[in-house]
Amino acid sequence: MKKIIFILFSLLTLNQVNAQGKKTEKATFGMGCFWCTEAIFQRLKGVTSVKSGYEGGALSNPTYEEVCTGATGHAEVLEINYNPQVITYEELLEVFWKSHDPTTLNRQGADTGTQYRSVIFYHNATQKALAEKYKAELNNTNAFGKKVVTAIEQAKPFYVAENYHQDYYLKNGSEPYCRLVILPKMQKLEKVFKDKLKN
Repeated sequence: MKKIIFILFSLLTLNQVNAQGKKTEKATFGMGCFWCTEAIFQRLKGVTSVKSGYEGGALSNPTYEEVCTGATGHAEVLEINYNPQVITYEELLEVFWKSHDPTTLNRQGADTGTQYRSVIFYHNATQKALAEKYKAELNNTNAFGKKVVTAIEQAKPFYVAENYHQDYYLKNGSEPYCRLVILPKMQKLEKVFKDKLKN
């Protein structure tokens, strides 16, 4: 009897884990400095977590200093976990493309180098197809007045950035960089995506 109860409990626990696993999906975007972009996705309804990190390079476990040289091949990226029942991948793509300049190669504002490139790392065929379709539409309609150069690549190993990079805007919002560079992005987010923001 105890054995049967244990098996039933184990199956119930497994079902709960599976159900929880299906609730969230992963998206990975590179769109310049992750200090600037992390705060944007943290504000969106349906986003359960955002981690700043590095992806797309050849070196394992790179440090911030190594990535900043541009020699490792990594991009500064965000790994976003989200609930597709609340926010779709297409909606995340919309925020991605409207929150940075996807027409500048290896550059965002004053930040230059391959580590600041505009890139989507897709995790499955559906994400790849949606990203490619969206990019093609932007270019076909000349939405930005220039060609979108965002790279669309299969996900590679993601390395979480050092702790002081995580929740950067939340922890350092009063610093000059945050007020001059990040705050305007947050204000734009409030105007353009007000209905998608957490209270």
